[in-house]
Amino acid sequence: MKRIISCILVLIAILTLLSGCAPQSVQVSDTRLLMDTYASITIHGDVDSQLLDDAFALVEELEGLFSITIEGSDVWRINNAGGEPVEVDERTIEVIKAGLEFAELSDGMFDITIGRLTQLWDFGAVDDDTQPLQSRVPNVEELEEALRTITQGYTNANTSEDVVPGITISTSNTIQLTNPDAWIDLGAIAKGFIADTVAEFLVEQGVSGAVINLGGDIVAVGNRQDGSPWQIALQSPFDDSSEWIGVVGASDVAVVASGIYERQFEEDGIIYHHILDPTTGMPVITDVVSAIIISENALIGEGLSTIAVLVGSERAPTLFDQVQGFIGAVIILDSGEVLTFGEVPLS
Repeated sequence: MKRIISCILVLIAILTLLSGCAPQSVQVSDTRLLMDTYASITIHGDVDSQLLDDAFALVEELEGLFSITIEGSDVWRINNAGGEPVEVDERTIEVIKAGLEFAELSDGMFDITIGRLTQLWDFGAVDDDTQPLQSRVPNVEELEEALRTITQGYTNANTSEDVVPGITISTSNTIQLTNPDAWIDLGAIAKGFIADTVAEFLVEQGVSGAVINLGGDIVAVGNRQDGSPWQIALQSPFDDSSEWIGVVGASDVAVVASGIYERQFEEDGIIYHHILDPTTGMPVITDVVSAIIISENALIGEGLSTIAVLVGSERAPTLFDQVQGFIGAVIILDSGEVLTFGEVPLS
């Protein structure tokens, strides 16, 4: 079985989780390999370590619904149903609906029916011993075949029992892909939903301060024990730069980054990255190297950060304000220029 290890942690990081708090502070923290990335959860306060285990168990549970590769997941069953209706968990429905909303916002540049294409490129795959597997550029015939399965289903999404081209969502939590060869991939927003769900779970358990970091999808719950905001550092995505762009003070918000630096490979002197254009099948070409979104939740941050890379810096800001829950954005261009939009509490 192949897996993908994401290295997005180099762009946004939590500063001073230990040293930034008062000496008498109490916390539990752990980092585990989940969802093909490094997931870390830190909870401040005098809490039982079992709560940390329960939070990670929730991550695993949701991964078991949304993964495109785990056999038996909701997404796997939808993709392998040959166009037949599949009853799924209501949380899967929620993520699919969010994906369709982002598709509509971006006029289809964000498309969850891109599954065949993402699996064809298979960026950053490793074997069971976590040894890198050589990625390659698909040939023209492979790309054309994959592109035929992208339904652009957001334009035909239906919430009734009537079957229409694209994706049909029935009132009985049933999903149907009317192109039997289509695959959905929720990887561009699933981590955000999971991070939000874990944050909600911890708050329900009485936690007043925590940070969930799922491979760069960061949700800050409350404040640190000394009452100050969590400090989220934003680093340049360029290899030749070790300087911080700035530090964001975060309290009850999400900070999420997407960029072409996350997963990539080189072939014949050309670097290919993992954010794919659903109209060409190739890595998208815009002036945005990375986008960092500050928002009320991580699901919004994931969708908007990916869209910003897909549509470029001229169009992206016109879309941000259309989304309730957007707070601010930092966009880094291929020229090295840093743009900010909305409220960005950088220091």
